[in-house]
Amino acid sequence: MYLVNDVHDRDADRLHPLKARRPIASGAVSPAAALSFAAVLTILGLGAAFWLSRAFGIVAAIYVGLLVLYSTSLKHLVILDVLTIAVGFVLRAFGGAVVIDRPFSHWLLLLTLLGALFLGLSKRRAELTLLSADATGHRRILAEYSPYLLDQMIGVVTASTVLAYAFYTISPETVQKFGTDALLYTVPLPLYGIFRYLYLVHRREGGGNPSELFVTDRPLLVCVAAWFVAVIAIVYHPGR
Repeated sequence: MYLVNDVHDRDADRLHPLKARRPIASGAVSPAAALSFAAVLTILGLGAAFWLSRAFGIVAAIYVGLLVLYSTSLKHLVILDVLTIAVGFVLRAFGGAVVIDRPFSHWLLLLTLLGALFLGLSKRRAELTLLSADATGHRRILAEYSPYLLDQMIGVVTASTVLAYAFYTISPETVQKFGTDALLYTVPLPLYGIFRYLYLVHRREGGGNPSELFVTDRPLLVCVAAWFVAVIAIVYHPGR
């Protein structure tokens, strides 16, 4: 799906200071070769998905269809573009639950959706700020956004994400499952992580590549590690 998207966006990517170096945009890989390889990967991926389970194969096929629609049309529709990206992440999480035959928590759905929306909106803002006057030439949907509008949306999603996580930690099913309500004390860690990410977006012109930020920014790495250690300590050593 990334290959299909890069082929579709190759002309626009050439206007981006970083994306212009991508193999397809730079001309190192031809569109025909990329699409052929994408077709092979799709067939192998869907085949493996259906081999693991029919339900998982169906989820994978829906995911492929959704991202094809995103690459060809949905990415050009304001708000629906970031919502489609977020739903794609939800389908990934749902597929994980399906393939191991476990119930899909409504908390996982909510937090995955909100977290993906936060990253997607932050990425739009980073692109709009970085490219400035050339933004609409790279991605025409950016003409429908403004930094102020994106900041309003990000503010809503940020508050919703933190509240959803806080409610999850003290929900009856969470307390019953782990035998403790102490997960509430981990709330400052994701709160710091979100604020740190917003700082990088607004003050360091980051956010254009979320995965890069998560593996290169030391405070974010420390925050994630601290959260992981805290959750493990609370869940497996609740001090009962």
